[in-house]
Amino acid sequence: MGRDKATLPYGGTTLVERMVDALKSRCAPVFVIAAPGQALPALDAEILRDEVGGVGPLLATGRGLRAAAEAGAELAFVAAVDMPLFSADLIDELAGPAVRLGASVVLPWDGRDHYLAGIYRTSLAARVTALVDAGERSMRALVDRVDTQRIVMPEQVALTNVNTAADLESLPRPQMA
Repeated sequence: MGRDKATLPYGGTTLVERMVDALKSRCAPVFVIAAPGQALPALDAEILRDEVGGVGPLLATGRGLRAAAEAGAELAFVAAVDMPLFSADLIDELAGPAVRLGASVVLPWDGRDHYLAGIYRTSLAARVTALVDAGERSMRALVDRVDTQRIVMPEQVALTNVNTAADLESLPRPQMA
């Protein structure tokens, strides 16, 4: 996108603020993994910094899973900030299967994998570290190597992600409270 997505404005707030607000209704604590030196607004979340910037989401996911494990969580919802229409209802749809199936990863699948909108076991943090140490950077490298369950669902507006300014502009404007 050519710029930091987290602080993009949408509906009177930023994408990261929208995501934190949605997550905190189902997840506690909420961790935000930020790049070194990345400016963020005040958030009702714990901010963790990547040690190295620009390495991709796998390293950040490992950091978040490690923090969630240290906080006593067995499961963590991993999300990207670039889903402005995200709703915590998606977490509810994935949580039941995540607990019932005991899988390492539970992802929504609506014609494609949504690696950054899934439930991950926090015990995967060490696996992520080993993959990163071996040079892996993609989330696919993790989910292809562990017990991953895909929950088939119709196309989800909550999973709409934005990769360009035009993507963001094309979304409906949210109702102001």
